[in-house]
Amino acid sequence: MKRSLRLLLVEDSEEDAELLLFEIRNSGYEPVYTRVYSAVALEAALAQDEWDIVVSDYTMPQFGGLDALKIVRRFDPDLPFIINSGNIGEDIAVDAMQAGAHDYVMKSNLSRLVPAIERELREAVVRRAGRRAQRELLENEARFRAIVSNVPGVVFRMLREWHGGCSFTYVSEGSAALLEIAPAQLQEDGALFFDLLLDNDRADLSARIGESAQTLQPLSWEGRIRVASGDIVKWIEIRMSPRPLGENSIHWDGIMENITRRKRAEMELLESRQQLSALSAHLQKAKEIERTRIAREVHDDIGGNLTAIKIDLLWLGNRLDRQRTELIEKVRAIESSVDRTMEITSRIAHDLRPPLLELGLLAAIEWEASEFQKRMEIPCVVSCTSDDIPVDPELGTAVFSLFREILTNISKHAGATAVVIDIETDENMLRMTVRDNGRGITRTDLLKADSFGLRGMLERARNLGGEIRFDGDPGRGTTIVATLPLEIAAPPAPVLQLNETDNT
Repeated sequence: MKRSLRLLLVEDSEEDAELLLFEIRNSGYEPVYTRVYSAVALEAALAQDEWDIVVSDYTMPQFGGLDALKIVRRFDPDLPFIINSGNIGEDIAVDAMQAGAHDYVMKSNLSRLVPAIERELREAVVRRAGRRAQRELLENEARFRAIVSNVPGVVFRMLREWHGGCSFTYVSEGSAALLEIAPAQLQEDGALFFDLLLDNDRADLSARIGESAQTLQPLSWEGRIRVASGDIVKWIEIRMSPRPLGENSIHWDGIMENITRRKRAEMELLESRQQLSALSAHLQKAKEIERTRIAREVHDDIGGNLTAIKIDLLWLGNRLDRQRTELIEKVRAIESSVDRTMEITSRIAHDLRPPLLELGLLAAIEWEASEFQKRMEIPCVVSCTSDDIPVDPELGTAVFSLFREILTNISKHAGATAVVIDIETDENMLRMTVRDNGRGITRTDLLKADSFGLRGMLERARNLGGEIRFDGDPGRGTTIVATLPLEIAAPPAPVLQLNETDNT
């Protein structure tokens, strides 16, 4: 079957047109053609139909091949255009090619026509594909720029050469707002960015870039820059992923954002937490002082008064007539009430502050464990690597209160039948491990909104400058490990320092 060819023929000679069509048909094509020989007719044909190729005579009355070429290029810059002439010279042919014609064929040598048509049809496909790819590339670039322009911060591509120097091959427009450096300036001189970094942060980022270059792992970094306007310090975050380019260079695609607001919020949160922690520690200390005061007053004042009352009752009982049995029985009943009240008073004073704390922390812990064992009927064994725990009295009271909270929590929730306490000390730290064989604490227990006992232990340990860890095995018990300093730790200072900054 003959191949179809949509041919637009610009030719004023009907005989020349027939010769040209004969040559095309003789080469296996069936041309679907329109012949025109004026500018108006050519424009109409181009507007009404699509064509595979245009073949045009060079010289026609009042209308030449170059005129036809200009019209065709205006409609379709990739449509193949071949000049077919009988008297064109080589210089004119070169001018026509430079003007945009794809080939020329002499009418005296029509055997070249079909090969030229076939070649130009193939090249037209390539040209259209290239132009389409170029158009898509421009559209993608425009889309990319539109997206980047709406991304907060700076999108960049950074190149690291074999000698270790870094340059920016692409920088988005956001650099002007964040860094106060135009993208073109940063691409010309990458050192401008590194000059903005504070000294310690510059060294840290350089080390992290070197590490990322060796491991080819993504880099995430936070640091500070000092921009020109007002000597402002900003916090920035950089996230970038490396990709090797040959053996000696690596580039990173990344984004740089202003995180000053976030850092300020973190600092305020940290300061608030430190203030709350300090308040909690102060309240706890005040509570311990108050407990000690009340224990002393209960023991000394109330206990002393009860002792005096008992002495007076004994004096009164010894002087009563033995025949007044009802009065003697009443005195004995009052004495019994006084004895019970003295026992209750002594227990309250011990609960508020065990007198054994005056003899040392270990003695108080052993006494509390013994009382727990009597009260709960649960074996409670204490072992310590030393005979005593050399601790500041104030800290000793706080550690004892923490230990008491742990035992209280076990008595309420663990359902245990045995408790073991191991205490280890060195020059600086105390490590207290409390194990029970109860139901075992779970993550859900730790996350409960009303787990005030657990949170109280965590906060108390933190206030003491230590930490406490809960490890539970459901059905097999809980292990609580408290690691605490032997000296009262100073409250931590804020770790973030921010200057006034803009919110770019």
